[in-house]
Amino acid sequence: MAADQYSEKSEPTRAVSPESPEIQESRDVSPSADLKKLDSKVVAPPPEADDDKEADPFKHLPEREAKILRDQVYTPDIKVGVATLYRYSSRNDIIILVVSAICAIASGAALPLMTVVFGNLQGTFQDYFTPGSNLSYDEFTSELGSLCLYFVYLAIGEFVTSYIATVGFIYCGEHISAKIREHYLESCMKQNIGFFDKLGAGEVTTRITADTNLIQEGISEKVGLTLQAVATFVAAFVIGFVSYWKLTLILMSTVVALLLVMGTGSTFIVKYSRQNISAYAQGGSVAEEVISSVRNAVAFGTQDRLAKQYDVHLIKAEFFGFKLKTVLGVMVAGMMLILYLNYGLAFWMGSVFLLDGSTTLSKILIVMMAVMMGAFNLGNVAPNMQAFTTALGAAAKIYSTIDRISPIDPSTDDGIKLEKVEGTIRLENIKHIYPSRPEVVVMDDVTLEIPAGKVTALVGASGSGKSTIIGLVERFYAPIEGTVYLDGVDISTLNLRWLRQQIALVSQEPTLFGTTIYENIRHGLIGTKWEFEGPEKQRELIEDAARKANAHDFITSLPEGYETNVGERGFLLSGGQKQRIAIARAVVSDPKILLLDEATSALDTKSEGVVQAALEVASEGRTTITIAHRLSTIKDAHNIVVMTHGKIVEQGTHDELLEKRGSYYNLVTAQAIAAVNEMTAEEEEAINEEEAAALIRKASAAQKQEGVPEDPEDDINAKLNRSKSTQSVSSMALAGRAKATPNKYSLWTLIKVIASFNKKEWKLMLIGLFFSAICGLGNPTQAVFFAKLITALSIPPTTQEARDFMKSEASFWCLMYLMLALVMFIAFTAQGIVFAKCSERLIHRVRDRSFRTMLRQDVEYFDTDEHSAGALTSFLSTETTHVAGLSGSTLGTLIMVTSTLIAACTVALAIGWKLALVCIATMPLLIGCGFFRFWMLAHYQRRAKRAYQGSASFASEAITAIRTVASLTREQDVLRNYRESLAIQQRASLISVLKSSLLYAGSQSLMFLAFALGFWYGGTLIAKYEYDMFQFFLVFTSVIFGAQSAGSVFSFAPDMGKAAEASRNLKTLFDMKPTIDTWSEDGDKVEAIEGSLEFRDVHFRYPTRPEQPVLRGLNLTISPGQYVALVGASGCGKSTTIALLERFYDPLAGGIFVDGKEISTLNINEYRSFIALVSQEPTLYQGTIKENILLGAPYEVSDEQIKFACQEANIYDFILSLPDGFNTVVGSKGALLSGGQKQRIAIARALVRDPKILLLDEATSALDSESEHVVQAALDKAAKGRTTIAVAHRLSTIQKADIIYVFDQGRIVEKGSHSELMKANGRYAELVNLQSLEKNR
Repeated sequence: MAADQYSEKSEPTRAVSPESPEIQESRDVSPSADLKKLDSKVVAPPPEADDDKEADPFKHLPEREAKILRDQVYTPDIKVGVATLYRYSSRNDIIILVVSAICAIASGAALPLMTVVFGNLQGTFQDYFTPGSNLSYDEFTSELGSLCLYFVYLAIGEFVTSYIATVGFIYCGEHISAKIREHYLESCMKQNIGFFDKLGAGEVTTRITADTNLIQEGISEKVGLTLQAVATFVAAFVIGFVSYWKLTLILMSTVVALLLVMGTGSTFIVKYSRQNISAYAQGGSVAEEVISSVRNAVAFGTQDRLAKQYDVHLIKAEFFGFKLKTVLGVMVAGMMLILYLNYGLAFWMGSVFLLDGSTTLSKILIVMMAVMMGAFNLGNVAPNMQAFTTALGAAAKIYSTIDRISPIDPSTDDGIKLEKVEGTIRLENIKHIYPSRPEVVVMDDVTLEIPAGKVTALVGASGSGKSTIIGLVERFYAPIEGTVYLDGVDISTLNLRWLRQQIALVSQEPTLFGTTIYENIRHGLIGTKWEFEGPEKQRELIEDAARKANAHDFITSLPEGYETNVGERGFLLSGGQKQRIAIARAVVSDPKILLLDEATSALDTKSEGVVQAALEVASEGRTTITIAHRLSTIKDAHNIVVMTHGKIVEQGTHDELLEKRGSYYNLVTAQAIAAVNEMTAEEEEAINEEEAAALIRKASAAQKQEGVPEDPEDDINAKLNRSKSTQSVSSMALAGRAKATPNKYSLWTLIKVIASFNKKEWKLMLIGLFFSAICGLGNPTQAVFFAKLITALSIPPTTQEARDFMKSEASFWCLMYLMLALVMFIAFTAQGIVFAKCSERLIHRVRDRSFRTMLRQDVEYFDTDEHSAGALTSFLSTETTHVAGLSGSTLGTLIMVTSTLIAACTVALAIGWKLALVCIATMPLLIGCGFFRFWMLAHYQRRAKRAYQGSASFASEAITAIRTVASLTREQDVLRNYRESLAIQQRASLISVLKSSLLYAGSQSLMFLAFALGFWYGGTLIAKYEYDMFQFFLVFTSVIFGAQSAGSVFSFAPDMGKAAEASRNLKTLFDMKPTIDTWSEDGDKVEAIEGSLEFRDVHFRYPTRPEQPVLRGLNLTISPGQYVALVGASGCGKSTTIALLERFYDPLAGGIFVDGKEISTLNINEYRSFIALVSQEPTLYQGTIKENILLGAPYEVSDEQIKFACQEANIYDFILSLPDGFNTVVGSKGALLSGGQKQRIAIARALVRDPKILLLDEATSALDSESEHVVQAALDKAAKGRTTIAVAHRLSTIQKADIIYVFDQGRIVEKGSHSELMKANGRYAELVNLQSLEKNR
């Protein structure tokens, strides 16, 4: 029987024990004390810690002790500069980086060079048409050919440089971030265990995945893109100033205007996005609160009201989100406005300079196009720079761990190594405090001698310091005072790795690593003389160890024997099998010292016998320290040490201690009585078989109804995978609940799902689409203006007539540009606003519906890891926003592209069909280029994230099991494996980058080839006088520039891949039909309930742990108005009984009846409205006390009723004493109230619905004795006149019960009142004795 389960956080309360009636009064509070005054202190909200320096948790300790503890958790703050980011780059890396940087600059500078070729071509055309110029046909064509070749050269140069730059930067980014990952894990492996108590394995995993990904993003292709953009900007303006400085200076205004638009836009964007995020964060915390206490919401039927609370925050978030997206839309519109105004300004000023004769048209074109290119590239710098700064921030966290010096470092070679180890351990005057719990002294002045080669057993309540001794011997922690000696040598002077190699540890929860059984046992050989032996010798040792551990037989019976992969954390094996493999791992190295930390407590009777036998073999002739709960397992120990509250109470052999009749005697007698009632292995087998039969009957009955064919393989495989001790019962019962296969939805279905959320806005959508089409027509229109202006301006201004004509034409078409700019601004703004409205509406509705659907699911849905509160809240915050990618704005983008292309082709074909056809042939290429550029950049990011998932899970496995890694001294081994897996990933990703960068570089350079083709063919047509300049420029610009802009539009479209994925997840969620559906109206109406309950032969297992039987044929009858208590060890099915009564789950077999009706036939909501649940952790939500109490009422209640409920719950006076009374805000999860106050509010909430059945699930176990007293009084009051079922750990709280049921392993072993059961002197009496032992004497 486990004492552990009963202890609390070492509180000085006492239970009643039969031999000491006088204890009854000596509770901390005498019964006569006035209950009203107790537990009525208002809890001060915790002081907000400063951001930079947390309040020192070790303030209350003497300086020397505080320093020891601080060293174990302190982490230095590191300032990270650019150089630090690259500090792990090798010489090769630096060379590659320099070359890549040069290439990036070159590829950026190549873009504006194109404008020079373009301008010169125009000049050549103009000369050819100008009367009086003496260009012959041949001269013209050769000039044309050489200029077109420049385009080809540019294309080749651009391809080569951008390819080298991309590959180089990505390769170095991967290489350096892999180095950082490696150093980070290495540093983690060096740290002392106390460091991880504070950090948590989760945080380490996030850093090794998420933060290193951020660093990699910041130092990979983004750097290249930034350099490229800067180079383009600089080169463009250099070209402009060289060509004609006056016009360039005037056009500099564009840059200023663009920066203004982007600057003001981004300040608003930052502001609104912050507000949007914070509004949603409040909603998110409501969701997190509700989902993390979902049983409570289900029990009280408050899903709908809580969803409304969530919706309040969503409305705020929608408001700010709309503002945010509107600003974005206006910003894009502003950029379009500037673009067209720039054309107008350039041509108008250009015409003025032309008339002066101070420059030529080709120069004007060069300047105009170069400036535009430069200005728009400036926009690419900011987002990429941001990635770099994020990387710096992430690096600071990581480097602070890498540079941390561990006070207990297993990787050093310092310290003595003894020649020969006897194995005598001595603890002298040890005082110990865990760094993560500085307020608790775990061991106080303990001195203990552990002789060599003997078995020493430690017993005592949990929290009495037994496991701490093991932690100190392994040197996981340094004690604050005192020393630990091995063979008379202080262990802090010994080499740590060597010390741990002398010791083998088997802990309560054995940790296996995700590899084969053979490898798992082989980990025990690390650091021994056999580590590098040949495989034959190793296999012999390993099989030998497995035989010793009683594991050889079951291993060889597995299909793959020793090569069976145990799965992550060994979850493919049963508890007993894992434990035996862990023992084999411990004894394989023939250690001098064996530490057994409750190595059998987690097992069932049958495996326990087997494992115990294995341990006895293992401990022969070694110094063994064993911690045991079941005292029968340590009878033969040479010395038994009894501990309480960090002190040693008594020690001696089994017989000596029995003679003393002290604590140990009481423990033993209690357990001996219990042993009589314990099932033997044979009985257990019989029950299992009986259960199997019942379940098979049920399963076959179910199949007749559902027609799920049973897979005969299930059974055989299940038998092979598990040892005989757990049969495949579960697979039979759960075969009917076959895993739902993920549905495949077509894109059309998904679009329909999303469209349904925007049904109401269809008129708005139409307006948006209309404006999108107009936006698309901007480009072809602009082409007409462009061609008109060029024709007008290429007339030589010789006569006055020509000059006047030129002036009027230029003025007219430049004003047309002004008009176009305004129209585009309006159209872009309008569609931006409309789609902002629609997409925010969409996100709001999707979130609301998802949240409600989640709350509708069965309770078992929340038991799985992938549906933890964290996972579901992040689903609500992220997935739902991705959905917008398939909504109106994407549709708008597509319409825009289509209208651009259709208009461009129509105009071009009408004016000059020959050239148009040639240009249209290049269209798919150009659009493809635009699309692929953005697609590849997104792809690089996705790939970087995906690539490291494998190695990350490996690292997190090692860190989660850091104690096991440390005790096996597996650090170097872990690092070696991690390095290998990183290297494999780097090779794979290098190949994929080499391939995918071809696409990217291609998309950068193909544009030049399309230009070359267009100019060359157009030029030949012009040379034959088939086309004039107007036709040529109109066709060329409308098709080529149209296609280019169509390609670049994709950059504004949100990621559609993500959207499809997210909507698939949503559709799956919406399609889930819970078995116990709170939305359904089915089931018999429940008018009133008497309150008689009956369980008939109920079998149950949790769906997430089907191999673990919880209830095995439970029979239980309760009459109306009875106060029934359920007691037993933890895991025996008490709380499960309550969960089944609330109908959170349905039993696998058997039935639960209320007033003679089976509860699954009743309407679920009406049935639950008669029940109230008070659970161990009281759940309060954000809001006032009154709102929280009202959540209990299924209908309107008067203030009188609330007052009555509060008085019954002993909390009314306390509420009135608060400054705001019932309107006091309780804070998130009720953080501003003490435990007892929260629990009493929870009781008031339960009473306000005036339930017929009151369920108390350990309602007082988490409280200190003072509050417990008050709450217990409240509960006793509440239970009057109701059927009450209480699950209790502290037996003193349920002595008044009418009938007490004692559970063991899912069945009832005893029942009766307190006095009857004490007389029977059975299991219940043992529990009472155990509890009186734990209280300090």
